[in-house]
Amino acid sequence: MRLSELLKGVAETNLPDIEITGLFSDSRKEMGEGSLFVCLSGRNFDAHLAVPELSKKGVSVFVVERDCGIKNQVIVPDTREALSLLWANFCGNPQREMKMVAVTGTNGKTTITTVIKKMLSALGHKVGLIGTCGDEIGDEFLHSERLAPSTPEPADFYPLLRKMADAGCEYCVMEATSQGLVQKRLAGVRFEVAAFTNLTQDHLDVHGTMENYYQAKKTLFYQCGKALINIDDPYGERLFGEAECEKYSFSIDKEADFSADAACLRPHGSIYWYCHGHKAYKTEIRLPGGYNVSNTLCALACLQLLGFSPEDAVPIIKDIDGVRGRCEVVPTGRDFTVILDYAHSPDALENILGSVKECASGRVVCLFGCGGNRDPIKRPIMARAAAKYADFLIITSDNPRNEDPHAIITDILEGLIGTKTEYIEIDNRREAIFWAIKNARTDDTIVLAGKGHEDYQILAGGVKIHFDEREIVKEALESLD
Repeated sequence: MRLSELLKGVAETNLPDIEITGLFSDSRKEMGEGSLFVCLSGRNFDAHLAVPELSKKGVSVFVVERDCGIKNQVIVPDTREALSLLWANFCGNPQREMKMVAVTGTNGKTTITTVIKKMLSALGHKVGLIGTCGDEIGDEFLHSERLAPSTPEPADFYPLLRKMADAGCEYCVMEATSQGLVQKRLAGVRFEVAAFTNLTQDHLDVHGTMENYYQAKKTLFYQCGKALINIDDPYGERLFGEAECEKYSFSIDKEADFSADAACLRPHGSIYWYCHGHKAYKTEIRLPGGYNVSNTLCALACLQLLGFSPEDAVPIIKDIDGVRGRCEVVPTGRDFTVILDYAHSPDALENILGSVKECASGRVVCLFGCGGNRDPIKRPIMARAAAKYADFLIITSDNPRNEDPHAIITDILEGLIGTKTEYIEIDNRREAIFWAIKNARTDDTIVLAGKGHEDYQILAGGVKIHFDEREIVKEALESLD
């Protein structure tokens, strides 16, 4: 691609209009003549400092935020934004060939995006999906090896959109994470509809404060045509007041543009009335828990904002199955139940345990841990959230990364001071799952929280090992025989 085409909408330059054959932002990559390198400034490394060395490798053009004293540079205000726009151009702007839908918030993103994708597919449309559990192009599942796959880096994101557009996708539904938004990975996208679910304590290791976290999420609503916002959440209520785009509210408790009325919660799903304007539609869902009433309400409202009628959408949602790793029941063949859930924030843990408690006939046992090298402030808060509904806790590891698992558990246990909930500490998560199965009582419901869909565990030095809790539960059950 010619340099002038690549820089369209990004910057102007008097440099020769050469052919660009490669686009880079990682100084460790092999590159040479025909390469364009974008200098990013991160917490640990400023790529502007690598310009002299990269010049020796033959890089043809540098995109920079400050004058690096070289002739072949293009200066822009923000190289992260420029990187996204450059990748969009490099891939032929595939985002303009599909209707783009994004969901942001602490909890609910994966469920909502998955339900939207399945509903659009059932209505006869080819849809792409980008999210925590991996990426999909129509019926093709692309297992993602990205450790934080929810919102891909531009070098992954735009080529993926290109594949979707070339495969005939009419829609792309995706999760928009706060870190992805802050790093402007989606800068080249205009979303048809963007939805906000909620904001609870998470990712403060990245953002520092809840205000910064909120402001990161808010940026999505500067680049959408229609905003759909959960006003049951305090931050959602604030966002609805501050958003300047065309906006709509949804709620299960308040008067809103879209609401759920007379919800009847059942062990394996719910029934409620989907209300918009002066019309109401009886809605049946297979996903259990009050929070899934909110999630499916959001999905239905998204479809309506995309132009689909409730008469077409509501009958479809009753056949939508749950999402892998979200309140997923693992078959045991025993007199107790095991559920996997991705809950790794205090609010998500309360949601899943509260829903289980409503239907449980025996004890609610929760096994959970907290990730290493991540927000340590939320660790005791997680414990208090778990103790609110669980009858017994098994405190263990999650993805310990470079932290001592026992030190993480020590932080968690501070939250149990003053509570009456019984617990046991088992550092090794596999051993903890075996202990839970071995000590299960009749009618117990054991919730394995934190991993959900993940089939790996991240240990010291970034070592990633296979760790599928479905397999471990099966092995633990077999060990009982």
